[in-house]
Amino acid sequence: MGRWRWLWIMVVGLLVGCGGDAEVTPAGGEEAVEVTAEVTAEVVATATAEMATFEPKVGEHYWWNDRVFYEIFVRSFYDSDGDGVGDLVGLIEKLDYLNDGDPTTDDDLGVTGIWLMPIMESPSYHGYDVVDYYRIDEEYGTQADFLRFMEEARARDIKVVVDLVINHTGSGHPWFQQAQDEASPYRDYYVWAEEPIEGQEAYWHQRGGGDYYYAYFWGEMPDLNYRNEAVTEGMYEVTRYWLEEMGVDGFRMDAIKHLIEVGRSIENTDETHEWLEAYHQFYKGINPEALTVGEVWSTTDDVAPYVEDEMDIAFDFELAEGMLESSFSRRAVHIERAQAKVQAAYPLNQFATFLANHDQERTRSRLFNDEQAKLAAALQMTFGGVPFIYYGEEIGMQGKKPDENLRRPMQWSPEAGVGFTTGTPWREPFEDYDERHVAGQTADSESLLSYYRGLIRLRGEHEALRRGDWVPVMSDNRGVYAFLRYTSSERLLIVVNFNKEAVETYQLEMALGPLTAVEGASLVWGEGEAVAPIVTETGGFVGYRPLALPAETAVVINLE
Repeated sequence: MGRWRWLWIMVVGLLVGCGGDAEVTPAGGEEAVEVTAEVTAEVVATATAEMATFEPKVGEHYWWNDRVFYEIFVRSFYDSDGDGVGDLVGLIEKLDYLNDGDPTTDDDLGVTGIWLMPIMESPSYHGYDVVDYYRIDEEYGTQADFLRFMEEARARDIKVVVDLVINHTGSGHPWFQQAQDEASPYRDYYVWAEEPIEGQEAYWHQRGGGDYYYAYFWGEMPDLNYRNEAVTEGMYEVTRYWLEEMGVDGFRMDAIKHLIEVGRSIENTDETHEWLEAYHQFYKGINPEALTVGEVWSTTDDVAPYVEDEMDIAFDFELAEGMLESSFSRRAVHIERAQAKVQAAYPLNQFATFLANHDQERTRSRLFNDEQAKLAAALQMTFGGVPFIYYGEEIGMQGKKPDENLRRPMQWSPEAGVGFTTGTPWREPFEDYDERHVAGQTADSESLLSYYRGLIRLRGEHEALRRGDWVPVMSDNRGVYAFLRYTSSERLLIVVNFNKEAVETYQLEMALGPLTAVEGASLVWGEGEAVAPIVTETGGFVGYRPLALPAETAVVINLE
C-alpha cells in the first residue's frame, strides 16, 4: 500500500473517530463546512507534500472476483415432494429464479455462484455434525440428485461451493464411535484428557464416566485431532472426493480458526495456520482453480492472515457490521472505518462480503425499513471483494435467534406453506410471509428484490465494481459516504446518502487519486444529472458536489 493510502486512512479515523461525531454536523450545518475545510485542507497539503503521485494497489484477479454467490440452506429453499423439507430436486426446480442461463433476461436474480450449507449425512437439521462425508443426507436426496444439480448449475454458468466441516465430526461418525475404545487406533482421531483444562470446562465432555473429549461447539460435535496424520489424510481424501467425483468448484470452510488448540489457546494458533498452508497446497494440486472461502468469525486483523496462502478469500465480519451499522444509524463513520481497514488488510479484492448469514440476525430485522436494506445492499454490491447473499435477503426476510428462526423456509408466495411446500413446513415461516414474498416483489420495480436484481446486473456490467481498486473520498456530511472504484478503463464514483432527508449542500474531496482529465459525468445507477469534478494536479478533486442526493439513496457515477 502506498504512503498516501496510510495517511488517508489515518485521517479518516481522525475525522470520524475522535470524540465520536461531535465535530461534524448534518447537511446544511454551517459548522460542518468550516471545520471540515480546515482539516481537509491540511490533509491535501500534507498528502501532496508526502507524495504527489497516485500509487494504485495491484494484485491478481481470479474467476471468483467476477461472481456473486448465494448462500442456500437446502432444507429451507424448496420442497419438491411435500414432506416439509427442502431438497436437491426442489433446488433444481428453482434454479431459474437464481439464474435462467440467458444473459439477455432481467427477471432472474442473476447470481453466478452458489454456496450450499451442509448437505452431507447428518442426524441434525443443520448438518454441521457430519456422520458420513461421502453421502448426501437422505432428506435432501441422493448422489445422483446432486450430480444432476451440478449439471443444471453448469448449464447456467453457476459455480458451486459446498460447506466442508473439518474442525469436528458428529458424535455418530464411525471414527468417534470407535474412538471411545481406548485401545482403538481411532482414539487419537480426537482430543482426550483425563480432566478438562482449567477455564475451558464448558468445552470438555464425558462419555460413560471415562476420559474427557474436547468439543468446542457442542458435545455432539467432537473436535478432530489434526496432530494425527491419519486425520489429515482422511480429510484430504474427503476433499479429493468432492472436487474430483462430485465436481464442486470449492468449499466454504467452517470454523477454521479452531482447528488446532495449543494449551489455553483455542483459536488462531500457529499450528492452525501451518496446517491450512499445507491444505492449500494440497487442494490446489488437485484443482488449481478450486476456491476456498474461510469462516473466521473475528476481527479483520485476525481474518486477514488466513487469506492467500491458506484460504483464497475469507468473510470479513467487521465490514458486514460496518455496512449494517451505517445503514441503521445513518452515519458513515462505521463503514468508513471498516472499509479503510479492509482495504489495508487484504490483497486486492481477495475477501468475501456479506450482510448476514445463517448464524446471524437477518439484515431486515436489524434495519428500520426496506430503504435502509437497499443502502446496505448497494454498499455490498459496489464494494470490492466477492459478494455472498444469504437466501431470502433479497426479499427482506426477517429472523432473529434461535438459529432455527434464522433459517426459516424461503417465502415464495402468500399461500399456506409459503409456496415452499405442499405439506407442513419443517419450521413455520415468519409472520409477514403473506406480505413479503417473491411472487409479490417480482413485478414491482420498486421492490427490494428488483433492487437486488439491478445491483447484481450493475456489478456484472462494470469491471471497476468487480475488479477495481478502491479510493476513499471525504465528505463534509456525516450521513454521506463516498468512494471511487476504478480500473485502467473505468472510473466509478459511488455516493451513498444515509440521511432520511435529501441532501443538496455537501462537498466531496479526494486528496490524491487516479484521475486525469474528466470530460463528463453520467449516472449508471440512481436518478438525476451529475456534473464532472475539476481534477487537481494530484489526480483528485476538492469541493465537489456531483448532484443533489435524494433521501436514503445510492448513486453510481461514471467519470468519463
